[in-house]
Amino acid sequence: MALVEVRPPGAADPGAASGAPADDEAVVVRFRSDVVVELVRAAAADADVASAARVSTVGERSREVPDAAALAGLITFLMRERHGTPFEHSTFTFYVKAPIFVWREHMRHRIASYNEESARYRVLEPEFYLPGADRDLVQVGKAGAYTYQPGTPAQQALVAEGFRSVCTHAYGQYQRMLAGGVAREIARGVLPVTIYSRAYVTMNARALMNFLSLRRRDDRSHFPSYPQREIELVAEAYETHFAQHMPLTHAAFLACGRVCP
Repeated sequence: MALVEVRPPGAADPGAASGAPADDEAVVVRFRSDVVVELVRAAAADADVASAARVSTVGERSREVPDAAALAGLITFLMRERHGTPFEHSTFTFYVKAPIFVWREHMRHRIASYNEESARYRVLEPEFYLPGADRDLVQVGKAGAYTYQPGTPAQQALVAEGFRSVCTHAYGQYQRMLAGGVAREIARGVLPVTIYSRAYVTMNARALMNFLSLRRRDDRSHFPSYPQREIELVAEAYETHFAQHMPLTHAAFLACGRVCP
């Protein structure tokens, strides 16, 4: 993670209203290149998958947990044959802090529940995304068949200058409007999608596997995916927690080509 603070020199703005900061004056803008993912709660276990699947054939005896070998075999069968609903009874809740452009991709996954920070009701903090030095910058190829390659030092400098300049100026204008009495829901319109926002995300294990199948690049995938790197950071953190809480389910997911059942 790179965390950089930028405090531009404040030049007096004769057009500024009394008491309002001038353009970018006294704005301290922070830049970072990571995401934050914390597991809030997991009601998730491999045994829950077996119970949900077996209730159709053994009724109340489904609450008896089979031995490890039988449990692994049943989960693999369900995954391979794409019997998906038994995986919907395990849930994960995450607290995530990411740039807004990541949230716009994340919320394409409508099989999740979201509650996001609202710039209508609170002032957003001056924290923005800036691609790290290890972020590939150059797209090679056409849509649907392309790769990314590292940028040159000149391209890296161009990106850094552009992000820092635009974000700092935008947040300064945001502050000016707020200080001038403009409603938060209007003032937020000048903020770029690189600003960080926070949300709680809850999804079941089946939905999580769908997310992981699309938002991680993995050579073991039966259907290769080419996600944007920033949302892949979120997916990597999700998958770590998924594997810890449901190791047999995660192993079956990998063995079956990372295909969501």
